Amino acid sequence: MTYVVDFKTVSTVGLESSPVSDALAGLRANEARYFKNKYDHVFTVEPADKAKETVDWVSRILEDERGIVIAARPLEATGFQVEDIRMAYVFYEDGLSINVMYTVDDGKKRAVGFKLSDGMEVPEELSSFKFARQKSKLAGTIRGSYFVIKGEY
Repeated sequence: MTYVVDFKTVSTVGLESSPVSDALAGLRANEARYFKNKYDHVFTVEPADKAKETVDWVSRILEDERGIVIAARPLEATGFQVEDIRMAYVFYEDGLSINVMYTVDDGKKRAVGFKLSDGMEVPEELSSFKFARQKSKLAGTIRGSYFVIKGEY
């Protein structure tokens, strides 16, 4: 079932099994607010098993680019295009959010972003990354990092 993420009334729908479900829901709502404000895009997610193509695309990029395999179970995912940017998000049970920003036309802006929900530890597979902190009214303290995608996907 597809779920429209409401950033005015934060809900843990679909994220209940996460030990940091409230913070992960805030992180998801933070992303929904960003896309609504910047692109007038309604941020919708679906269970990861229904969004297999998106989850597989993100996993392939992580594996091919950096040899990263995420240990946590994916709970939800979404894939969409705004302007000439293909976007993908996967939200994991441990509180991790991974997004891929992939420009379609020019290939100049292509990156993988990691965001850690407030209260979660840095996953072992991401321990080599440095994380910057950002405050969010919806998500508390978000820790984020990224890397630039070099290949074609």
